[in-house]
Amino acid sequence: MRIEETKVPNAFRLFPEQFPDQRGRFHEAFRADALSDLIGYPFVVNQVNYSTSRRDTVRGIHGTTLPPGQAKLVTCVRGAVMDVVVDLRVGSPTFGVFDVTYQDEDSGTAVYLADGLGHAFHALTDDACMNYLCSQNYVPGTMLVLNPMDPDIGIPWELTGPPIMSEKDANGVGLKEAESEGLLPTYEECLAHYAALGAGAAATPASRPTSPLPDEQRSFCR
Repeated sequence: MRIEETKVPNAFRLFPEQFPDQRGRFHEAFRADALSDLIGYPFVVNQVNYSTSRRDTVRGIHGTTLPPGQAKLVTCVRGAVMDVVVDLRVGSPTFGVFDVTYQDEDSGTAVYLADGLGHAFHALTDDACMNYLCSQNYVPGTMLVLNPMDPDIGIPWELTGPPIMSEKDANGVGLKEAESEGLLPTYEECLAHYAALGAGAAATPASRPTSPLPDEQRSFCR
């Protein structure tokens, strides 16, 4: 698996190695050791979400207050989407910057978003399905909702018709309004949170492999 950081720090693209054969195709969608070694702390999954969207649906921009935070690993498992990460951390060198990743069911590409980052996507096909691995359970009242059409962010959605959005997303606040009202986490708070996660992991005995398995061992799963 190849992992690269996006232009939004602390957000990463994951590119799995594909193993096609006469039966179809196999790939490792996620390796906790590979991602955790890169980000400096464990990514522990506490909730799994799944969404299905019609073509031209736009979901987001969604984030979570800190605390509790909610890091995510998002993957398109059917259809295709334009996936977007937005830096919502006030004081970040890339505050308000977005990064786009195209995901589809064939590539297996995934995106990891650390706490403090916002997420949105546009369904490029009908019946586009997204899988979300989340570090924290959903806590009512902690969700941040920003308008995906906010001109101050300027995401170039590739719509073929009017966007299909929830009322909540369509009425989401703009980036400047969210900042002025103190709704967003600060960059310093997020960095301290990441450091605390790493310190906590260092104090816990390791219970996972620290290096990828050889291919001959992984082949057992295939």
